[in-house]
Amino acid sequence: MLELLDPELVGAAVEGLLREGPKPLSKAGPFDLGRYAEPAREETFPVLHLLSQISLEHLDLLFEIHLHPLSLSDDGRDAPRYNDLVQTQYRTIPAIHRLLELPSLLEAVERLGRPPVMEACRSAVDHLRRLIADGAIDETDVPSAVEALEQDILANLEHATRPAYREVVNATGVLIHTNLGRSPLPVDRASSLGSYLALEFDLTTGRRGQRLAPLRQRIAAICGAEAAVMVNNNAAALLLILSTHALGREVIVSRSQLIEIGGSFRLPDVMAASGCRLVEVGCTNRTHLADFENAIGENTAAILVAHQSNFRIVGFTTEPTTPDLADMVHRHGLPFIVDQGSGCLHDLRRWGLPAEPTVGELLADGADLVCFSGDKLLGGPQAGIIVGRREWVEPLGRHPLYRALRPDKTALTLMDQVLAAHHADRLEEIPLYAMMSASLDSLTRRARRMGGRLRKAGIPARGCRLRAALGGGTTPEETMPSYGLAIGGGQALHDLLRESAVPVIGRLEDDEVLLDLRSVRPSQDPILERSVTSAYSGLINRQDDGK
Repeated sequence: MLELLDPELVGAAVEGLLREGPKPLSKAGPFDLGRYAEPAREETFPVLHLLSQISLEHLDLLFEIHLHPLSLSDDGRDAPRYNDLVQTQYRTIPAIHRLLELPSLLEAVERLGRPPVMEACRSAVDHLRRLIADGAIDETDVPSAVEALEQDILANLEHATRPAYREVVNATGVLIHTNLGRSPLPVDRASSLGSYLALEFDLTTGRRGQRLAPLRQRIAAICGAEAAVMVNNNAAALLLILSTHALGREVIVSRSQLIEIGGSFRLPDVMAASGCRLVEVGCTNRTHLADFENAIGENTAAILVAHQSNFRIVGFTTEPTTPDLADMVHRHGLPFIVDQGSGCLHDLRRWGLPAEPTVGELLADGADLVCFSGDKLLGGPQAGIIVGRREWVEPLGRHPLYRALRPDKTALTLMDQVLAAHHADRLEEIPLYAMMSASLDSLTRRARRMGGRLRKAGIPARGCRLRAALGGGTTPEETMPSYGLAIGGGQALHDLLRESAVPVIGRLEDDEVLLDLRSVRPSQDPILERSVTSAYSGLINRQDDGK
């Protein structure tokens, strides 16, 4: 067996142990040898973790060196040598290749491949060895711990092979939930992503084409604009606009619109990064047309209006109308830029919400450039869309920064499908609008069906009226009627739902978990019901165990 090892490396390790001398049994641990390997060569040292798959599987290498002379216990009696205490227990641990012969792990190898299953086996076995060596597990409990190895390995495997970004059930009632990916996508319609695409290829001429060319006119037509550009998010859209048209010059903004949104995104910071200088005008609650006009000077590049996103200023307030501001800006020969933010294309009163200026209305009222997000009220993928007058839009696509900000084929393909649904007024094909359009009666029926089955299973679920929100900073403080379930169980149940195989994210109020069905797609109802049943069962088990 020693022939498999690097003699020079083993020698260095043993010398290190000899220099260290004896240590108490309580501080002993397996694999001490590896701590003395040179860092640059540690990866080739086979005793610790990387002997080789063949050696680990077929030779069952449990090679460890521990130099511990006979030590005295607190009561003066001789304590057993380290190997006498530990090695017998080590021998009860199955070899890696024996574990891999278990039917459940053979199936896992077939499904996931050998390397991740090997790693899960090693991790579970190493953990058990450390517990034994550290005295953290009683000698009488070792057999049961060995028997539990299979389940430990499967648990390790399940955790290690989870997707980096897991599907969740959003039962918060917030439809555009920034922490949960904002608007859900119609991914079932994106079959073309599995094939090659004419992304930058002109099928008419057979030559290289421009990436955005197929989509540019579709965006412009839907928004009522002369031209359009798409980048990877709305912050990038604003950065590109200011870098192109205001580098080294001044941009005037009302103090009421110097926004900060989630993730510490601040409008002044983006403006500074673009190379322009912010000029603040007006007061927090009142900004007049004259405030803007009086601030215009020789170095003024543009006037910017920003959507207030996730807050409202109410009471004694005033601000210029879009047409008045546009007229004044144009008299001075400047561009009027609007960061609309939400991507609203339709009158929200259609869904019982207050009206918000649409992209088309802003352009019709005189805005030269309007930018907005693709994954909010548009219901598409993350993107920043810029529409407006050709003379101000087209230079954006020629700016060197555009190359760094351009969208990928996934975003372009999904955006094309979402825009087609908007253009045809088939909004039910967009998940966000399907959820917005769901009637209160349909939500009530779903909740009552699910609640009835849960109560039969002994789960205290009751139907309740709720208020859902669009979210994403689109319509702050505005809600729409909804319906869902309230389940007793408090924080413990709330946490268990989040730990489900498909995590469920709800709200916690008055020691009840609220599950709002407006933000749950009907196809997810069975998943939600299974997760609630499993989580509540786990809660009862915890209570029975006295935890």
